[in-house]
Amino acid sequence: MRVNILQHTPNEGPGAIGAWVKERGHKLYIYHPEAFGILPKASETDLLVVLGGPMSPGDDLAWLPQERELIADCLKSHIPILGICLGAQQIAMALGASVHRAPHKEVGWAPVYRQSDALPGLPEKLLALHWHQDMFELPEGSHLLYSSDLLDNQGFLVNGNVVGLQFHLEQQEDNVREIVINDGAYAEEGNDLHQSPAEILEQEVPAANKQAIYTILDYLSVH
Repeated sequence: MRVNILQHTPNEGPGAIGAWVKERGHKLYIYHPEAFGILPKASETDLLVVLGGPMSPGDDLAWLPQERELIADCLKSHIPILGICLGAQQIAMALGASVHRAPHKEVGWAPVYRQSDALPGLPEKLLALHWHQDMFELPEGSHLLYSSDLLDNQGFLVNGNVVGLQFHLEQQEDNVREIVINDGAYAEEGNDLHQSPAEILEQEVPAANKQAIYTILDYLSVH
């Protein structure tokens, strides 16, 4: 299986997703559309992963609508997709749902609570890393997967093989350090989770997060 990953910023890499690809014997291809303007084709994609980033889907960047066109092509071909943070927002927009400023800015660690059994094997509660200020509305026909205390729409499953997550399960301890040392100031400006960069780093990454992202990827790889 060829797993194409779209990485939008240097400090938000695939983390545990890359480990899953290697452990399952698949082939990993990482694209950097913000840096190089290159995207794969749907015809050369078996699983598409769209990562997060500091951009908003409505920003005036040529590659953002091009990326949504790729997502739409994958949807038409029933190619499985996982979107995280910005990636989930891009999927929602490609499906006709709106993306806008969330009522609360969430930066740091906070629990999310499962709202549906549509994707089997996911835990009822996870302590996830949040790094966002925008949010998606649910695409038509989707199942709400997770909510947090501050934001209802934290994850969805649509078309049986497309998952969007507003929060991060893929980031392991070294990945969290990379995010915080480079973008820690984002946590200090109007953060409704009220966590400093130091407090974010103090939290140990729960082992359940890696297990959950593996569960999602295993599901997508056969649907």
